[in-house]
Amino acid sequence: ESLRTHLWGPLHAMAAVLPEMRSRRAGRIVNIASIGGKVASPHLAPYSAGKFALVGLSSAWRAELAKDGVFVTTACPGLMRTGSPRNAAFRGNHRAEYAWFDIADSLPLLSMSAERAARQILDACELGDPQVVPGLPARLAALASALAPNLTQELVGVVAGRLPAPR
Repeated sequence: ESLRTHLWGPLHAMAAVLPEMRSRRAGRIVNIASIGGKVASPHLAPYSAGKFALVGLSSAWRAELAKDGVFVTTACPGLMRTGSPRNAAFRGNHRAEYAWFDIADSLPLLSMSAERAARQILDACELGDPQVVPGLPARLAALASALAPNLTQELVGVVAGRLPAPR
């Protein structure tokens, strides 16, 4: 289900608009992934797999389509204050994980407003940037993963060990 939504949906949408963009030799595509597509999220393995797939697809298509004047920007935002925990499917103890996610989602230092993230994404699209990672915690996580992937995975494992256990 995650791959259907996070990979195949954007792939089909891009494939539908590409003939027109190529004929005009101009276009901009923005794919909204997640920091979960750069750093795996414990207890959200299917979500992370779908988002990692979208980040890879977007990167590959950016390289392929540049010669046609089509720019692909991938957005990998961190936590945003959108009320999304209500729609998330958690593995394990749903009630306890919902409470953790709901608190983290609302803290100003850990999350950002959707409006601010949208502005950063639109700016990146206008500039033709390959990727944008809105939110300082997300940017730090992406940087840590790029510079020290093994250490980052170990730290994610520590976080996973502190999450509520399955019932």
